[in-house]
Amino acid sequence: MRFVTRIRRDDVRIPPPVRLVLGLALLALLGSLLLMLPGIGAVRPLQINEAMFTAVSALSVTGLTVIAPGRDLTVFGQVVLMALIQIGGVGFMVLAVLVYRLIGRQMPLEDRLALRDSLGLVSLTEIVVLTRRVFKVVVLIELIGALMLWLHWRTVLPLSEADAIRYALFHAVSAFCNAGFDLFTGLPQFPTGVPNDGLTMAIFAVLIVIGGLGIPVVSDVIAWPRSRTLTLHTRLTLFIVLWLNLSGALSMFLAETLTPGALHDAPAHQRLGLSLFQVISARTAGFSGFPNLEALSAGAHLTLIGLMFIGSAPASMGGGITTGTLMAMLISMWSYVRGFPNARVLGRTIGQESVRRAGAVLTVSLVAVITSTYLIAISQPNVTFLQALFEVTSAFATCGLSLGITGSLSPFGQLVIMLMMFWGRLGALTVVAALAVPRRKTLVAYPDAHILIG
Repeated sequence: MRFVTRIRRDDVRIPPPVRLVLGLALLALLGSLLLMLPGIGAVRPLQINEAMFTAVSALSVTGLTVIAPGRDLTVFGQVVLMALIQIGGVGFMVLAVLVYRLIGRQMPLEDRLALRDSLGLVSLTEIVVLTRRVFKVVVLIELIGALMLWLHWRTVLPLSEADAIRYALFHAVSAFCNAGFDLFTGLPQFPTGVPNDGLTMAIFAVLIVIGGLGIPVVSDVIAWPRSRTLTLHTRLTLFIVLWLNLSGALSMFLAETLTPGALHDAPAHQRLGLSLFQVISARTAGFSGFPNLEALSAGAHLTLIGLMFIGSAPASMGGGITTGTLMAMLISMWSYVRGFPNARVLGRTIGQESVRRAGAVLTVSLVAVITSTYLIAISQPNVTFLQALFEVTSAFATCGLSLGITGSLSPFGQLVIMLMMFWGRLGALTVVAALAVPRRKTLVAYPDAHILIG
C-alpha cells in the first residue's frame, strides 16, 4: 500500500521546468497586485495593465515600461520596483534556498532540480553552497556600485543627499541585474534621461558585464585565486563576451561614422565610448547612452538587434539565446568544416546533447521572435517593421531598449511583449521542456534516411 501511494505521489509531482514557469507566473501576479495598491502611484493608482506590464518587466529584468518610474511612482513604489528587480535578477529559486536555510529544512531533490535548471548548471552538487556564496557576492557588488554612484552623483547632479543615496542604490541594482529601469526618464530636471558622462557609463558598464557573465562564471572567477584553474565554460564565456563587446562596438562605430546617425557629428573618442557602452548595454541591460535611439543609423540598429538576440551568458541576469548557445553552434560548425567527427575546442569534446540543446534553443527562439514581430506588425498599424522587430527582440533578450513605441502599444501588443519578456527570462529551453511530453523509451529503431541540405 505504501508502495502504491509513493507511485501515485511521484506521478503527480510537478516537473522542475513547470515549477519554474508557475513560480515566475505567481510572482508576476503578486507583483501586479502589489503595484496596484494605494501609495504606489505618485498621482493615481496604477491601472491593471500598467501594473502587470511593470511587474513582468521587473521580474524578467527587462526594463521595458509603459510608465516612468521616477515620475509615476512614489518613493515606496520605487522601493517595491527595486525589490521586484532584485528578485527577478538573483532568481526566485535562489531566494527559496535562503528561505529553506533560514527555517532549518533540507532542500528536496525536486527543488534542487528546479534550482539547477534556473541557474543553468549541470551538477546538483554544492548548489546550496554556490547560491549562498553568489548571493553574498551580489549584495557586495551592488553596494560597491551604489557607493561609487553616490559619491559621483552627489556632486554633479541636482539631487539632495537622501535622493542621491536612493538613486545610487536603485540604479546599482538595476544595472547589476541587467534590468534597465531608471528614475531619470520623465523628470524635467533630467531632459536627456540617464546621465551619459564617462564615469557614470563606466560604473554602469562594469556592473552590467559582471551581472551578465552568469552565476557559474562569477563563482569560478571568485574561486580562481585558490584553484588557479578556470573551467572550459568560463574561459569560453569570457572570450565570447570580450569578442562580442569589442566587435559590436567597432561595428556600431563604423556605422555611425560612415552614415548619418545620432553620433555622426560627435568627436571620435565620444563616438567610440558611446558605441562601446551601448553595445554592452544592448546585451540585455537596456540603458541608453543617448535619448533618441530612433536617430541611430540602420547599421547601428542592426548591430543592436543582433547583440540583443544573442544576449548574455547562461545562468546570468540577462536573456537572449545566450552566449552558450552561440558558442556551441559556432564550435559545432567549425568542427564540421574542419572534418572532425564531433564538436571539439581547446582539447575538449562538446557533447552531442549540448549541440542539440543549442540548436533547439536557436530554432525555438527564432520562431518566437518572428511570430511575435508578425503579431505586433499586423495589430499595430502605426508601428514600422523596424520598431516591431526591435521591440520584440528587446523583450525576448530582457534588454529594455526601445524605439519609443512601448507606451503606445494596444493591450494586445502589450500582452505579446509581456509574453516575450516572460519567455526571455525563463529561457526557451525551459519553456519547451515545461510544455513537452516526457520522452518514452522504445525498443524500435528505424533505418537511416537522408534529406537534402543547402
